[in-house]
Amino acid sequence: MQAAATIVFHNIRPRLNTKQTETIAMNLVLVTDLRAAALLMVAVLGCAHGGPASAARLQTGEQVYQDVCQTCHASGLAGSPKYGDEATWDALLAEGQTVLTAHGWVGVRAMPPKGGKPDLKLEEFARAVAFMARAGGADWQDPDPAMLADIKVEIDKRIAALKAEPAAE
Repeated sequence: MQAAATIVFHNIRPRLNTKQTETIAMNLVLVTDLRAAALLMVAVLGCAHGGPASAARLQTGEQVYQDVCQTCHASGLAGSPKYGDEATWDALLAEGQTVLTAHGWVGVRAMPPKGGKPDLKLEEFARAVAFMARAGGADWQDPDPAMLADIKVEIDKRIAALKAEPAAE
């Protein structure tokens, strides 16, 4: 089992950062029983395939802006608040980070849900909103777990409110 863990480690090593490599290499030397070797193999495979370090793989707000948001927000297309234009962001920023993020996630005015990227994660979307808000004059930080929980509550409220609205004829 130790030999198998060593082989797996050497095959995935190029995908690991220095700290992961040092930790796993040190522990591999210390493995003396089959159970420990099996656990080490699970840890090695997890690090290489989106395990505990997967949060680090989320896109930054700037990356999401470049990939998704700039299509509309760079020019102000369809009335979207233009990136870096404090005057166009002022009223939106007054709504607060939680509300603005939740409404954008659900879709608001001409903006489609999730900015038009269905596989975007809420945390990535929220980072992009904070990134654009900072360019618009706000002092917003990327959301922490507590804020993400508040955003999810606000998303549910927004969806309920939209469902309660009379259908447009």
